[in-house]
Amino acid sequence: MSQETDSAARPPPAGADANVTAQNLSDQHAQRLRKLETLQAAGANPYGERVDGIISSAVARQQYEAAEAQAKAAAPAEAPLDERGRPVPLAVNAAPVLLAGRLTAMRLMGKAVFADLKDGVGRLQLYAQKNQLGEEGFAAFKNLDLGDVITVSGSLFRTHAGEITVKAESFRLLAKSLRPLPEKWHGLTDVEQRYRQRYVDLIVNDDARRMFRVRSEMIGGLRDFLNGRGFLEVETPMLQPLAGGAAARPFKTYYNALDCPMYLRIAPELYLKRLLVGGFEKVYEINRNFRNEGLSRRHNPEFTMMEVYQAYGDCRTMMELAEELVTTVANKVLGTLRIAHPDGREINLERPWRRVTYADLIREKVGGDWYHVSHAEKLERAWSLGLKVAEIMEDGEITHEVYEKAIETTLLQPTFVTRFPAELVPLAKRCTDDPALADVFELEINGQEIAPGYSENNDAVDQRARFEAQAARVKGTQEEESGRVDEDFLTALEYGMPPAGGMGMGIDRLLMLLTGAASIRDVILFPQLRPGRGPAG
Repeated sequence: MSQETDSAARPPPAGADANVTAQNLSDQHAQRLRKLETLQAAGANPYGERVDGIISSAVARQQYEAAEAQAKAAAPAEAPLDERGRPVPLAVNAAPVLLAGRLTAMRLMGKAVFADLKDGVGRLQLYAQKNQLGEEGFAAFKNLDLGDVITVSGSLFRTHAGEITVKAESFRLLAKSLRPLPEKWHGLTDVEQRYRQRYVDLIVNDDARRMFRVRSEMIGGLRDFLNGRGFLEVETPMLQPLAGGAAARPFKTYYNALDCPMYLRIAPELYLKRLLVGGFEKVYEINRNFRNEGLSRRHNPEFTMMEVYQAYGDCRTMMELAEELVTTVANKVLGTLRIAHPDGREINLERPWRRVTYADLIREKVGGDWYHVSHAEKLERAWSLGLKVAEIMEDGEITHEVYEKAIETTLLQPTFVTRFPAELVPLAKRCTDDPALADVFELEINGQEIAPGYSENNDAVDQRARFEAQAARVKGTQEEESGRVDEDFLTALEYGMPPAGGMGMGIDRLLMLLTGAASIRDVILFPQLRPGRGPAG
């Protein structure tokens, strides 16, 4: 019995190191390379060809259970007894199956082997016997390693322990695994290594596989929802001559053929609004955005955003759309609107959601007279909250620091925060009753922004003035390149854009909300990491 097969069969001794040493990895790698050479020398192909007729482990289970139910229905009320007085096992006429997947466990029992085969949807037990496979075939089966990809054909039965199992009649090696899998009792324990080697994480971690199935289902649900309401899915450039649509530091490159600098987009907003000018009235895009900024458990420099625009709508149109969209998708993916997170918190998505103004939240936190007290008093109150604000900061900057650091993170249940200062959102329409405020919302759930939405500014003259003010404000900062005035967009506005509502929704953060994931890296298949640390062994 090989060491790795043995470790798959029983837990390690108390106090054993969860991580295989580099020497062990190197030894096992060398051992597998020798096996590969032996197979090739014998004329075998360790990297097989196309296989037709494969069914999944889930379908195999369903087929057996259906045949079993049929056999039970046809069986006599009292099962006949054998010569020892024991009930005769039920004869189940299940069709032969052909499966393919990866070996994840092997248990040697003399002239038989029990093994686990894992495919894209689940696991099924295999039973290999010497008298069925023959001496040579059985020896070859025992010589397989954990991680090898095989195809196996055989008949289904249920063991005395009640587990549906494939009695192997033949098998074929499709891909020889040259690196050992993490041992089953601890898995891939290094969190950073899970992100760097997501392919291994997906092999050994069922929760990771479920996470990305939920992601796919969620995005499909978003598309179904919007397509069903007449929205048109579009694609806009990821490589842009100007970085616009948000205040962020862009990734910059150079386009040799055009002899000009280009930027990876930080937002698709300005292109989607051009489509409103062009006559498309309901559009959306699920897109990749890139911002050359820091990494944290809530930020990845490459992230997925869905932006939606509806002509003749406004901020309230988008709030209603956001409520209906998120609750519909949560019901589809989770089957509930009450989400229990691992840390014990419960988020209730049942409608209606709270709506509160930015100013009212500020007053609740730092006093009803906040907007009337002196600059010095604002500083004192902010410092009392533990906020790092400087004396040179303007009143509006201090206020927004209070919102972002002391209020936003506390908004666990769905909350639409409305009526932000207009200078914070230069692409939004001003409130009709107070032009110092923008007719916008931020949807906050689980202490983070899930979706901002606006009544879109369609006044070309006002938009130019606000672009120019933004450019002056960010001059000399890391956001300077994203603050340049987009003359082509202003030209489009001058042709006339209908009043509209727009919304951006963070796909990664929405998935964090629905699954309770603690880090954005858990919901991105291949998150950005500092280079230089390769796989062990």
